[in-house]
Amino acid sequence: MESTMQTVDHLPLWAFFLVVLVIAFLSTEVGHRIGAWRLRTRGTEPQASLGTIVASVLGLLAFMLGFTFNVALSRFDERRAAILDDANSIGTTYLRADFLEEPQRSQVKRLLRQYVQVRINGIVPGELNEISAKSQGLQNQLWSVAAAFGKEKPNPITGLFISSLNETIDMDSKRINIGIYARVPDSVWLVLFAVSMLSMLGVGYYSGQTGSRSWAEILLLVLTFALVTLLVADLDRPHEGFIKASQQPMESLQKQIGLP
Repeated sequence: MESTMQTVDHLPLWAFFLVVLVIAFLSTEVGHRIGAWRLRTRGTEPQASLGTIVASVLGLLAFMLGFTFNVALSRFDERRAAILDDANSIGTTYLRADFLEEPQRSQVKRLLRQYVQVRINGIVPGELNEISAKSQGLQNQLWSVAAAFGKEKPNPITGLFISSLNETIDMDSKRINIGIYARVPDSVWLVLFAVSMLSMLGVGYYSGQTGSRSWAEILLLVLTFALVTLLVADLDRPHEGFIKASQQPMESLQKQIGLP
């Protein structure tokens, strides 16, 4: 069963932005109609207390937006750090391959160059099985060479290479976990959307109670909220949108060791 945000992920970012914008606007409209109805049937409510409540809810919305943004940004930083760690690990393994003898040395370096090319392609959700199969195939070949050489030449120098290769293989699962599954939790998104709808309802209700409404102010509010939410969603989607973790560390490594 798909989670809430996995379902929303099927929407492109532009559609996500429009959905958030429409829902926010409709919430203000519903709130305005309820406020106007209560004004006609029961008269106006104390403006001071009503304004205080609306301001408090909007403050809570600002807090939730900031909190969600920080979570998404930390996940983005983790993805960037994982790419750098992956590149450093592969680079160290490539250098330590010089400890091996021929033909294992050339074989390992050739496999590592192929491995870097696979890593540059990134961890794409729709192609996860294919990319994982390629990575694991190369990992198995590298480990077979290392294991055979380790049995033939069991010494501390060979152990350094095997330790480095083991770290490189472990980085694969780390990048998949961070790149695919380390996202803003569904519970945070649900609370954010709930608070935002209540906030927009409150703003609309207040305008209905006062009997006046500024379309420019309403549009500014819902547009600002939708844009900030779009930014958070962009940060939270590893392989879509304008903000993506750079593959520069891996590309720089490929320039150093050469193409496959």
